[in-house]
Amino acid sequence: MSNLPRTLGELRKSSFTEERLRSRRVKDEMRENLVARLRQGGPVFPGIIGYEDTVTPQIVNAVLSRHNFILLGLRGQAKSRILRALTTLLDEHTPYVAGCEIRDNPYDPLCRRCRELIAKEGDATAIAYISADTRYVEKLATPDVTIADLIGDIDPIKAAKGGHELGSEYTVHYGLLPRANRGIFAINELPDLAGKIQVGLFNIMQEGDVQIKGYPVRLPLDVALVFSANPEDYTARGKIITPLKDRIGSEIRTHYPATVEEGMAITTQEAWTRRNGHRLLVPAFLNEIIEQIAFVAREDKRIDKRSGVSQRLPISVMENVISNAERRTIREGSDFVVPRVADVYAAMPSITGKLELEYEGEMKGADTVVREIIRAAIARSFDKFFGNGDLKQVVQWFELGGEIQLAETASNAEVLKGLKNIQGLMDKTADLKLADNNKPEVQISAAEFILEGLHAHKRIGRSEERVFSAGEKAPKRGTEREFRREDLDEELEFRKKNRRPFN
Repeated sequence: MSNLPRTLGELRKSSFTEERLRSRRVKDEMRENLVARLRQGGPVFPGIIGYEDTVTPQIVNAVLSRHNFILLGLRGQAKSRILRALTTLLDEHTPYVAGCEIRDNPYDPLCRRCRELIAKEGDATAIAYISADTRYVEKLATPDVTIADLIGDIDPIKAAKGGHELGSEYTVHYGLLPRANRGIFAINELPDLAGKIQVGLFNIMQEGDVQIKGYPVRLPLDVALVFSANPEDYTARGKIITPLKDRIGSEIRTHYPATVEEGMAITTQEAWTRRNGHRLLVPAFLNEIIEQIAFVAREDKRIDKRSGVSQRLPISVMENVISNAERRTIREGSDFVVPRVADVYAAMPSITGKLELEYEGEMKGADTVVREIIRAAIARSFDKFFGNGDLKQVVQWFELGGEIQLAETASNAEVLKGLKNIQGLMDKTADLKLADNNKPEVQISAAEFILEGLHAHKRIGRSEERVFSAGEKAPKRGTEREFRREDLDEELEFRKKNRRPFN
């Protein structure tokens, strides 16, 4: 930025010509930069996955049409991220009159201060620059937002200190909208904005100016207005009033990932997986299970469809799963983190808080519903990796009375020793073709996936309970899972209901 013009005189001799800056409004600027990007052929919004053939073309059309637009979609559909990505369509540096609160165009100043300053200083008027990121102003709509917050107000203290009349432009305290002049102004959750405040947006959208507190101070702002909203908010908490909705050029619907692969790509991109100090390997089947949880939940009748299942759910689950595996690795004294299916159950706190249950789900309880969703997700993933694979040998071992307990506090060596006793199990782990499949952590994760998959399809039984055991140095508390033959589960449940002892 050191070689950019620093005075109005230098600006006139540079590429920032008066003709260009005076006639090129922010929507024209976005349109020109978008056209250049389309000609280059790269992604319009890098990092936005799954919208290439649906949402993105509609946004492109809205920008090319110089529309104010709104994104409608359920929570966790990247609405805010898309709005913030619009700054990539702005110029890298934009000149304005130094010290101006509303970043006035040096060739066409709006505020009285800038007009008088340029008249006095002439070509010596100082010029400053704003970057693309600082030309984006965002406001979360809440019922307590006032016109003064958005548009501005007359400040009597400024009037008293400066000896100005209340109607003078020098007494104006600018709101967020004027401060977004020559940039993008975004309002999230628009229906939450009170109706009378939405009315205050009419003039800027239709006439391109605002009026402050009834005084003859009018500002023909240069701003692109964009909004986001949840469709359910129209009836739940508020609504977008019809006259304002009529002035929004394009209404664009967002959606959740259409395929599990798209969801996995988003989760991989967004989840915090780079942990310091430990090497990490997340098996492919675990990525699949975590993403399938969101897809199963979106289909489950016990989950409120109007609320949706946010894409933040698999992201949070992934982070929690890795953290639980990291905790086990630290306790083991190892430096190789490999999550297991058990870690998905341990990550339930990152799921329950993100689901809004219908009446049937509330009667069952969040924990029960989530466990059933996880089990269904495991079943789907198991089908993908094993399909009609021959696992009769493993199932037969359990049918002949075989049992295995997997304690959370057990060492890798102890767990692996027990798993190797199951006939044919370790041979089947090779079918997953995992990296480092000779390491105990990977072998355990793969073997456990097979057992959990067989249980999900009700081919073997499984129970889980909290255990307490006195160790040599300190007591150990943790979860112990037991895998056994499926019909034994039914017998245990029958005897429990009839209060008969089990021998």
